[in-house]
Amino acid sequence: MIRDNRVKRCIAALLALAMLGVTACGKQTPSESGAADSQAAPDTDSAAQEAEQAAAEQPDITDTIPLQMIDDNYRTYYEVFVYSFCDSDKDGIGDLQGLLSKLDYINDGDDTTDTDLGCNGIWLMPVQPSPTYHKYDVTDYYAIDPAYGTTEDFKELLAACDERGIKVIMDLVLNHTSSQHPWFVAACDYVRELGTAEPDAAECPYVDYYHFTKEPGTGYCQVEGCNWYYEARFWEGMPDLNLDCEALREEIAQITQYWLDMGVGGFRLDAVKEYYSDSAPDSIAFLTWLTDTVKSQKEDAYLVGEAWLNINAYAEFYRSGIDSLFDFQFAGAEGVIAKVLNGSPAGRYGTALAELDGLFGQYNEDYIDAPFYTNHDMARSAGYYAGETGESRVKMAGAMNLFMSGSAFVYYGEELGMKGSGRDENKRAPMYWSKDENADGMCDGPADMEDFEMKYGSLEEQAQDASSVYNYYKKAIKIRNQNPEIARGKVDYLEEISDDSVCVLKKTYEASEVLLVFNTGAETQSLSLESVELNGHAVDGTSKLRGTLVTGEEQVGVEGADVTMPAYSVLVLK
Repeated sequence: MIRDNRVKRCIAALLALAMLGVTACGKQTPSESGAADSQAAPDTDSAAQEAEQAAAEQPDITDTIPLQMIDDNYRTYYEVFVYSFCDSDKDGIGDLQGLLSKLDYINDGDDTTDTDLGCNGIWLMPVQPSPTYHKYDVTDYYAIDPAYGTTEDFKELLAACDERGIKVIMDLVLNHTSSQHPWFVAACDYVRELGTAEPDAAECPYVDYYHFTKEPGTGYCQVEGCNWYYEARFWEGMPDLNLDCEALREEIAQITQYWLDMGVGGFRLDAVKEYYSDSAPDSIAFLTWLTDTVKSQKEDAYLVGEAWLNINAYAEFYRSGIDSLFDFQFAGAEGVIAKVLNGSPAGRYGTALAELDGLFGQYNEDYIDAPFYTNHDMARSAGYYAGETGESRVKMAGAMNLFMSGSAFVYYGEELGMKGSGRDENKRAPMYWSKDENADGMCDGPADMEDFEMKYGSLEEQAQDASSVYNYYKKAIKIRNQNPEIARGKVDYLEEISDDSVCVLKKTYEASEVLLVFNTGAETQSLSLESVELNGHAVDGTSKLRGTLVTGEEQVGVEGADVTMPAYSVLVLK
């Protein structure tokens, strides 16, 4: 018989009562009825309290299972916007030394402690010099923005992450540069002096780095002071690069080599569908070249691309051989996870997961899915759910993201249930370390961010609350880290025992299986797993409990093959 802590306490109390001649139904047992009639009843309340107290001292099952951290490209990544994360020098802007000071929060490198999140990857949003707060318009691909620190700070960060087993990937923005990049400045200076002549890369190599024309089309802006135009699909301050240019490709190869040699573990590739805005095949062809180039420089480098398209369209980008693409189908307020938690059948989640392998695998059998729930371009999830079950659904969504196969990504502050919607600056608010805006490490946030209050407590508050969003996330990540099958397993959706509120998944990795049971609804659900075979045996009392996640007081119950799932709960068996 397998039970969570509260159920264990109840069992202990019932056993104590049974010893006194009482069953779970409150009736005398036939064999002892005479004895019960002839003896004075002892202090059953005291006995039950003692039994419950003894059971309460038993550790949570997850506290008894060792982590199984595998050094590969299946990881749990923490997305960090350095600008808003942690400020070390009290100028209001986050920096690399601030991030260094908070590494133990992300992962302290000690598997025996339980005070860190347990993420073993960090995605750094752009850290290279840029005139904007978000830094997606680079002016120097070989440097660190002075507001964030120095190259030496960055090297120190990489070394500290390496000691903790954290792989760092950095944003690589190759679709465009800043209009203040020296390449573009030189190219514009050159075309202004051309008169009626045609550009010649022998005279100015950088003129070939961009798309210049005298016949502008959609997405083109005029070069100030002349009749030449340049492609800039995002805005005039982000001129698009000409990725057909061989000299530019050589430059890109030098850039990736530079950061890989420094110790970066790979790259998050921004806007890969915009490499050639009007041609997915050309974008995929460039992505193939880039993937091959990076893998030749560092075989185990990890590449994850952003192609914000429908799933069938971004699946095709796996033709490039890239490791991962962000799985937008499950993300955001309109994604599968939020839809299910807002009333769609639980099977929508299971069916969508089961279909991924066939869809992505047809283009790249070695693909690694990249599930994420929110990022810096999306409203934060605390705003997706209203009513008294809002917090429960915020938690449950985190588990549904983290228990997907692949490399899971968590946007900083989602583990606290941070708010942020509307303008982009609101989505990139300061990490909520403390309610005190003047506390050490607190950042001011982007200048145009609006004032708004957080829905849930700061880290200081949530760390002290066992039932907080923060502690829920920690436990979910811990279960993920204890069971390699969760991140690496192939998914089988057990539709025959699932229903509108319950989704049952089996994941298989290297001949080992785990069973994941999700109750995505607001009511307690009961089901039987007697038809399920797990690791060669029918699910029964011998199956191993690997963890439970609950969002209320009621605990998951498992007795033999019978399961009771409270509202918004998860069960993991092996």
